[in-house]
Amino acid sequence: MDLALCRSALYEALVLGFLPPTAEAISRLASSEGVAALADAAAELDKSWNTNLSQLIHRLTVSPILPSPDALGVSFRRLFGHTARGLVPPYETEYGEDSLFQPLQEMSDLAGFCHAFGLGLRPSEHERIDHIACECEFMLFLARKEAYALVMDDATMLEETRRATRLFLKDHLGRWAPAFGRRLAREDRGRFYGALGELLATFVTSECARVGVPAGPELLHLRSTSLSDAPMACGSGDELLQIESPMVAESHPE
Repeated sequence: MDLALCRSALYEALVLGFLPPTAEAISRLASSEGVAALADAAAELDKSWNTNLSQLIHRLTVSPILPSPDALGVSFRRLFGHTARGLVPPYETEYGEDSLFQPLQEMSDLAGFCHAFGLGLRPSEHERIDHIACECEFMLFLARKEAYALVMDDATMLEETRRATRLFLKDHLGRWAPAFGRRLAREDRGRFYGALGELLATFVTSECARVGVPAGPELLHLRSTSLSDAPMACGSGDELLQIESPMVAESHPE
């Protein structure tokens, strides 16, 4: 159970980090106290996985003075832009080989994962389901569900949750997050989002190794902008899935 909860703590941090910055998120991710708490969780994973996640988390504290939401927001907009195609697009379907139908199939598959667990996007928030924060939040949900299944000694729930985790990493987050994270690290080197990107890439790659699926490459081409105009976008928003975190959404009955 402990490792599942440690994993959920890192996914929650990634969700907060990839949403527009707020004072609360900055305090939890970039203050010395917040970083120390998160690094403690990462240290438990480092012991089991032989990784350096706790070291990467300490790099989030890039300055002894916490940045304001407005100051960090400048970097956020510079990197991610106001549309899907910013400097470092935070959407899965922006990456891969050019195809008219593949992005739509990927979006449909993402929706299927969420609906299978009674989750969905709140239409009023106008966010795409392939946003990096949304995909990390789904993994947060699965990690907490796994921890619950272990506590309840529910073998069926545990098997179902671990199977979904493996498939989601193989088909979605593990396919593109390493490349997205490395790209972000290059574009924001030595700064907060660069450190967050490095953490994402390393953590997701380690997750893939843990469940026995190949992680995606460190470099993925962006799809043609002419093809990315397919009608799959819902606009932009700040809140994603309804899970135990600051997000708000609808839950769909099975």
